[in-house]
Amino acid sequence: MKNKYRILKIFVVIVLLAFLLNFSLKRFSTKEQKLKIDLTQETPVYFIDEATVKSIVKKSNPSGKVGTLDIPALEKKLNALKAVDSANVYLNLNGVLNVDVKQRVPFMRINNGAKQYYVDSNGEEFPLSDKFSYPCMLVSGDIPKEDYKGLSELIAKIGKDDFNKRYFVGINKEGGNYELLTDEGNFKVQLGDLENVDFKLKGFKTFAEKYLIYQDPMKYRQVSVKYNNQIVTTLRKGFKSDADSLLTQKLPNNIIARPVLVSDRKAPEKKKAPPEKKPEHKKEKGKKTQAKDKKKEKK
Repeated sequence: MKNKYRILKIFVVIVLLAFLLNFSLKRFSTKEQKLKIDLTQETPVYFIDEATVKSIVKKSNPSGKVGTLDIPALEKKLNALKAVDSANVYLNLNGVLNVDVKQRVPFMRINNGAKQYYVDSNGEEFPLSDKFSYPCMLVSGDIPKEDYKGLSELIAKIGKDDFNKRYFVGINKEGGNYELLTDEGNFKVQLGDLENVDFKLKGFKTFAEKYLIYQDPMKYRQVSVKYNNQIVTTLRKGFKSDADSLLTQKLPNNIIARPVLVSDRKAPEKKKAPPEKKPEHKKEKGKKTQAKDKKKEKK
């Protein structure tokens, strides 16, 4: 008998627990949905605002009840946004829907002539926004995706050095060569490919600090560091290269070699005149006159 009463008690307790659990679930599912959105991140960007997230949540769950919410589907919609790096959606015990969104941070802005778009540090492309514009390096030209990594490294090196960060404001690809655009816009720095960019940047920095700052800012239209261990400068029309030749500048040999000047218009080579020959007959006449004078003195 005791065992029967014990089993009956356990059964009653289970039924009560099931009833209470069912009651709690029904009450929880019919509860009004509360929303908490977190868009904070280390580098603040504002491509997506709270209004956008709220609109997506409302469309995903028109009733606004917790029980009709499809969390995986909502999370998938948020992650489908181009400017979203990751989205995490979860519901706590109080019925509050938490939406944590991390947005992509642009590393560069590409203009290929047909369209413009951002690229983040992972090489992911996403469109520009009408709501927000992020300040980053502008890269112009036909840029292949395989160059995104090299460009990211180049931009990172420019951003870490105060001189480079102040000097360079853009990157352009002309043919197969990358060029750095300067702040003043009076000349370009030709890099060539994206190999050994650290060495090339150091070479130009030394050249600029040791020589370029003392020259007319409009003297050169291009400074090239694409060649191994040398700098090649291209003069603008109207400037002469013999007045202040780079060959007289003492630049560190371990950074760059002797620069080479390339002018827009090659000056014609001057032909050297042959040395004048002194006539020998004058010397002989001088000797004869001296002999005659001596004979007269003896007489």
